[in-house]
Amino acid sequence: MVGNKSQGAGGIFFSGCNLYCVFCQNYQISQNNLGQNYSVEQTAQMMLALQKQGAVNINLVTPTIWQQPLREVIILAKKQGLVIPIVWNSNGYEEVAGIKSLAGLVDIYLPDFKYADDSLADKYSGVKNYAVKARLAIQEMISQVGELQVKDGLAKQGVIVRHLILPNNVKNSLAVLDLLAPLKEQIYFSLMSQYYPAYQAKNFSELTRTITQAEFDQVFAKMLAVGLDRGWTQKLSSAANLLPDFTLTQPFK
Repeated sequence: MVGNKSQGAGGIFFSGCNLYCVFCQNYQISQNNLGQNYSVEQTAQMMLALQKQGAVNINLVTPTIWQQPLREVIILAKKQGLVIPIVWNSNGYEEVAGIKSLAGLVDIYLPDFKYADDSLADKYSGVKNYAVKARLAIQEMISQVGELQVKDGLAKQGVIVRHLILPNNVKNSLAVLDLLAPLKEQIYFSLMSQYYPAYQAKNFSELTRTITQAEFDQVFAKMLAVGLDRGWTQKLSSAANLLPDFTLTQPFK
């Protein structure tokens, strides 16, 4: 895992992932396992150091496969003085039992909802039954932390669900919005247009470009139509600007 402080958020990125997305922008760590090994105690100290630097939260990025040791880390960090919110920033493909084990430890859940079409989940991310698992996991997240709570302009507790539009896959995005619509009173929603053909996307002809304005507009209109109008959207220009290079990251000391 790699630690950093950026724009007030204390991000800790974890190596490895339970999805195998062919377009992953973080593939250096999620698929190629770039990173450093840290103990429970060292990771707790990382959180406390980020808090001391002024981070407004601890943002755990792709934490799912490290769930058990992270419970120990969070408990230890809180005992040692961590008071800023814990953000569980995941791909949404979670076991309900695992999310239940985080009750009282995580303040903000930030899951993706990538696919309504399970054939796409299998094709692009190598997993089965994505839609059902993600929706059940999100419902458990909501039951734990409730609706988003904001104080002084900063999120303190709640659930924010993200969806990344894929090129030539508008139908999937529209179906995702239909699945999330019944939760519109309980979640905030982030519609992402940052797709960029990274990692192995070149091997899939339909994924070799960024999304078009027409694709974004169609999904955006549907988002408003189903009432998922609390949250955020991205500009299309963000696509090429959000590609990290983790080889440049300095290990935490």
